[in-house]
Amino acid sequence: MELLILTQKIDSQDSILGFFHAWVAEFSKHCERVTVVCLQKGEYALPENVRVFSLGKEEKKSRFVRVFRFYKYIWRERKNYDAVFVHMNPEYVVLGGLPWRIFGKKISLWYTHKSVDTKLRIAEKFSHVVFTASKESFRLPSRKLRVMGHGIDTGKFLRSAGSDDARHENSPTLPLQIVTVGRISPVKDYETLLAAAKILAEKDVSFRVQVFGIPETPEQEKYLRSLKEIVERDGLIEKIYFCGAVTQDALPGILREADIFVNMSHTGGLDKAVLEAMACEIPVLTCNETFVPILGKSQLMYTKGNAIELADKIIALAGMGGEERASLGRDLRNVVVEHHSLSKLIPAILKHLWNNK
Repeated sequence: MELLILTQKIDSQDSILGFFHAWVAEFSKHCERVTVVCLQKGEYALPENVRVFSLGKEEKKSRFVRVFRFYKYIWRERKNYDAVFVHMNPEYVVLGGLPWRIFGKKISLWYTHKSVDTKLRIAEKFSHVVFTASKESFRLPSRKLRVMGHGIDTGKFLRSAGSDDARHENSPTLPLQIVTVGRISPVKDYETLLAAAKILAEKDVSFRVQVFGIPETPEQEKYLRSLKEIVERDGLIEKIYFCGAVTQDALPGILREADIFVNMSHTGGLDKAVLEAMACEIPVLTCNETFVPILGKSQLMYTKGNAIELADKIIALAGMGGEERASLGRDLRNVVVEHHSLSKLIPAILKHLWNNK
């Protein structure tokens, strides 16, 4: 199969979209040729059968120029692809749907977001198949929908062979390492984590919280400032660290050093960051109801916004013995390997595309 991929960004160093670099590399293993059209490009190193064309956002090209380039590329490359995979940008299907249908190309859309708008409704009509990570990640009813799970690079996100389990015994000389990863946004509910941290401090628990992520809008910048004010007010400056952006290359090492990964998101979708931590065999705590079928109503789930329960469950996980922790870690990784691994996702996507020919 020869494939055209449309995506927002190709940049292996991007803290948010860098993961898609591995997706393209995986697609290239199963396709004769892969042509990528992205809104902007940065650093990348992809196999020889992959070509990348940018619409020019990194060059600050106007919207008119970007749309012109879009049509130029899909027309010029029309003989070099027989199917289209659009990642998270239904507007590309809106723009290209009619010509792709006329060209006889098979159109697919990957979409994992609770938002449903006119663009998505139109894109669903043009698409032959729609992919999503979980049933909660696509809120528009469609007979074209295929729930696929996420695509985690389990060859990168894994427990290192030389990792030291001794620190996971909650040694009194080492603070408990708590990590969370995600954009700095109110929907991520960092207030509950900060409130739980205050409770831990009051209970004389030795801990350190690392927050990896950046705000993306002026409103989110304001939100970050409000979080830092809470940290200062509650005397948590030496406990809570806002560490900024982290690349996909650096993230596995950070997760391996963690004792607990916490996710407070209210987005209702299957959060990729939680699965990445699970792949590294790190105990996770989340309030995201999408994870109930995976984690059950167990010690790894807490009630949304309940800082007391979150603090109590952090303490309980911190008290686990080494063997119990190792067993839990293996179980968590197995879930990701079996149901959310990139090496299984990409062939499954291509199989659906092929079957829709």
